[in-house]
Amino acid sequence: MSDSSPVTVWVFLGEGAQWPSGVFRTRERAESWIKTGELTGMLTEYPLDTGVHDWAIEHGHFQPRTAHQRTPSFVGRFTTAHQEHFHYIKGDQD
Repeated sequence: MSDSSPVTVWVFLGEGAQWPSGVFRTRERAESWIKTGELTGMLTEYPLDTGVHDWAIEHGHFQPRTAHQRTPSFVGRFTTAHQEHFHYIKGDQD
């Protein structure tokens, strides 16, 4: 991987969970764990060393239009469908 390539991790959030239950360096490792455990939930790719809010702005996926969209409560809960993500049901990709 070159220095210009983004460094990411894959985070699994089980159905109904409030917090992630697994963080992986590769999608393949995550999917193996999901399959073995017959888990239901979502696997999402996250950039390292930056927040999703900042990442989305930097990549042109989001532009804050109001002051509220720059508040700590908004930034702290921000997510975007532009992150690579996959859904699983009982270990199989949905």
